[in-house]
Amino acid sequence: MIEDKNPARTPIENLGEFGLIDFITKNFDISHDSTIKGIGDDAAVLKHDQFTVVTTDMLVEGVHFDLSYVPLKHLGYKSVMVNLSDVYAMNARATQVTVSIAISNRFPVEAVEELYDGIRLACKTYGVDLIGGDTTASRSGLIISVTAIGEQNEEKIVYRKGAGDGDLLVVSGDIGAAYMGLQILEREKAVFKANPQNQPDIETYSYLLERQLKPEARKDIVKLLEDLEVQPTSMIDLSDGLSSEIVHLCKHSEVGMTIYEDKIPLDPTVITACEEFNLDSTTIALSGGEDYELLFTVKQEDFPKIKANPSLSVIGHVVDASYGMNLVTRGGEQIPIKAMGWNSLKED
Repeated sequence: MIEDKNPARTPIENLGEFGLIDFITKNFDISHDSTIKGIGDDAAVLKHDQFTVVTTDMLVEGVHFDLSYVPLKHLGYKSVMVNLSDVYAMNARATQVTVSIAISNRFPVEAVEELYDGIRLACKTYGVDLIGGDTTASRSGLIISVTAIGEQNEEKIVYRKGAGDGDLLVVSGDIGAAYMGLQILEREKAVFKANPQNQPDIETYSYLLERQLKPEARKDIVKLLEDLEVQPTSMIDLSDGLSSEIVHLCKHSEVGMTIYEDKIPLDPTVITACEEFNLDSTTIALSGGEDYELLFTVKQEDFPKIKANPSLSVIGHVVDASYGMNLVTRGGEQIPIKAMGWNSLKED
């Protein structure tokens, strides 16, 4: 059987805005009792019995993603993840999302369907309801805006402020892999442009690429901490790099922090890739970004509850603000920590 190399392409204009909305949302189900009315009216109607958490992120083609190597289904999945991560960083449960897109006529209906397949998979996997959004035309590439909504009891919500002197600094999972995945994708793109006949060999980088293209928000960590009866004193998600997030926690909590280089969790594939690219793995961990792990502080008396958990690493502790923010190297040297992570407004 001969494979069709020119699959059907249905122009978006054939459906119109409302037809497109009906087409891309027909397979989304409602699972939360708090969703009274989802898609289909002028606005959604929700009923939360607890405090409501709301967050919004925008992804812009050419700034946050490159469609030359990012599959649309992965992009749809990731666009939901980056928002759910912010909800979990408040120690809350994510319940609903809205998704709005601005899209040019270079995208057929089938491409939009692929994008929403990823969005639907994210919603199903994480148990959240798609309750609305918008679609409009764009003359400058694809733009995706997602709003995530969550809920939590007032006393359990965790803010960036709240860290106290002596608290332990904890990070979930491992960090640096998403950034190295991006480096591999950019390298292979350059190789392909130089020689389109070259087929990339990226199988050995599967973990790094997955962390970049299909990150997972840490809903499990919120549940884990609840089961361990550990209430974080402050928390933030790792979207812009470890150093930037440490600065945010210290600024809002009005404290300093000391972290230890040998405690930073790195997957072996990150170390190998850094050696290949002649990059320092600690620098990548500090400034890489897009890991979507959770960084939080806990009181010292909670250490016995978390010390044996493979998903959590204690990487430092809180000190008085007068001590500042410092990294203690493997050689015992103290280096001041500066915000060196992702800045979307910085010129190249």
